[in-house]
Amino acid sequence: MKKSYIATSLTLSIAVGVSGFASVPALAKPKQIDYSKQWDTPQYIGEAWEPEGAKGDDVVWSYLEKYKDEFRIQGDVEDHFQIVNQVRNKETDTKHYRLQEVYNGIPIYGFQQTVHIDADGNVTSYLGQFIPDLDDNKQLKKKPKLSEQKALKQAIKDIEDEVGEEPDFIRDPEAKLYIYVHEDEAYLAYAVELNFLDPQPGRWMYFIDAHSGDVINKYNMLDHVTGSGTGVLGDTKQFETTLQSGKYVLSDKTRGKGIETYSANNRTTLPGTLLSDSDNYWTDGAAVDAHAYAQRTYDYYRDVHNRNSYDGNGALIRSTVHYSTRYNNAFWNGYQMVYGDGDGSTFLPLSGGLDVVAHELTHAVTEKTAGLIYQNESGALNESISDIFGAMIDDDDWLMGEDIYTPGTNGDGLRSLEDPSEYGDPDHYSKRYTGSQDNGGVHINSGINNKAAYLLAEGGTHYGVNVNGIGREDTAKIYYHALTHYLTPYSNFSAMRRAAIQSATDLFGASSKQVKSVQAAYDAVGVK
Repeated sequence: MKKSYIATSLTLSIAVGVSGFASVPALAKPKQIDYSKQWDTPQYIGEAWEPEGAKGDDVVWSYLEKYKDEFRIQGDVEDHFQIVNQVRNKETDTKHYRLQEVYNGIPIYGFQQTVHIDADGNVTSYLGQFIPDLDDNKQLKKKPKLSEQKALKQAIKDIEDEVGEEPDFIRDPEAKLYIYVHEDEAYLAYAVELNFLDPQPGRWMYFIDAHSGDVINKYNMLDHVTGSGTGVLGDTKQFETTLQSGKYVLSDKTRGKGIETYSANNRTTLPGTLLSDSDNYWTDGAAVDAHAYAQRTYDYYRDVHNRNSYDGNGALIRSTVHYSTRYNNAFWNGYQMVYGDGDGSTFLPLSGGLDVVAHELTHAVTEKTAGLIYQNESGALNESISDIFGAMIDDDDWLMGEDIYTPGTNGDGLRSLEDPSEYGDPDHYSKRYTGSQDNGGVHINSGINNKAAYLLAEGGTHYGVNVNGIGREDTAKIYYHALTHYLTPYSNFSAMRRAAIQSATDLFGASSKQVKSVQAAYDAVGVK
């Protein structure tokens, strides 16, 4: 049962400001704790907490120690968490820690937490999922009966049945030991990622029971859009190339570790052939757009959010066009972008849509930050974040894929953030899809968060709730801050609301119009 309570406490503190005058004692910010429905442990703690002399990582450990009873932790909190990383946001002078829950030193897949510290060194909030009472599960204490190699063989055997033959893997699969939670049950399990292009592109996650060898869960993470030179739509673009051995190649060395564009020549081998030209005027529209739009997306994240490529460290952005024949899809496969040419009636070449390119590369940003797991509500948030930044980077409307989808029909697209219901997607949490198709509704239910983002940017009245719009720029700042600092792999819609509110608070202040609009936007779509 989800619980929420508010408590207030009187704190006495005297701080000397730059003027030399001491402040007067004041009431602390009210403390609010939201509990996870599944685990009855905190999934959100909102409190202005002063660490009383602790510095560095000790601030986090002291804070978690304070709440160990709520987490139902016996013993040392440092035995149950590992600090994955910590970053300082120079704009807000805040520090953000990302943690990983562990049990007997084994990480619990997807169970991460974030702790946030303000410019004064005080903890402001905690978000995440924590599973308690693992000592009650005797299977977790036993050594794995299955080796890594046997777990790999089991996953490969199953994928053969799934796609009809053994795939040609583009990376050697590995099995890593985790504690994996599925349908509220914790297993000692191997996580295996199988990434391949033939006989059809796939990026499957398998979780193999480390004792029995059974497949606990599996799902395909490959996202489907199904939905100077001249681009796909006949427009002229300018972009950076490289002169190499007397010819020009689609390689931009001015951004991070580079942006490169290849052609698969209607085959299914990646990355294919690096595209070249003799006079530096390019007529391959699909290649022109893939290259130019990758540059546009890189520039957006660099200029607006101070992010250097999708991993934050300048990672090479590689794109391949002309993949397969009449292929109605585009995807990020964990290593690079891939674009089909479309069949001419359902899709034009998919790299011709700036929002498509931005959507797919944002999946890479999400993978390197929050790591939103591509199933159920976290998967719907993963899709929604890509839609939101696709719309922000394209910046002409609130449709997705309208430039390359059904060229014979004007004014339509794959999805609408303004009106998700126009394409059969829910615009309110009460209408969410709860079945197992579409990885638990990752594309379908993205409409709920998409509508919240649209209302936040543009304003409007929805289900009787009025939202004052704050504009695209502030909306994008809030969602980027939430994605990179607050969200965790299993974040649900409720966590998204909390993350957005906390991000707006960090960026604009607790009493700002932006915070009020975030609250109203999520009220309007029924997310509490």
